Amino acid sequence: MISLNARKEQAVRELLDGPHPAVPPQLAQRAAERGRRLLRRRLLLRLGVWLLLVATLTGLAVWAAVSGAWVDDPARTTPDFGGW
Repeated sequence: MISLNARKEQAVRELLDGPHPAVPPQLAQRAAERGRRLLRRRLLLRLGVWLLLVATLTGLAVWAAVSGAWVDDPARTTPDFGGW
């Protein structure tokens, strides 16, 4: 009895030994164009993320400088009652 692995191996050998399908003539050119598009998209996305990060940090710095977020409010205490 032939094992499952042997049958699979035989099927793969038959596929590899048989005639190979024809490759479309423009396949390499289309693949290169697609690769360039993907690289361009990745570059623009990375640039957009960096611009968003810089804009966020700039806004945070401006807000902190204007509002003085690190300064505590003056302590509010009751004035002296006076006279006793």
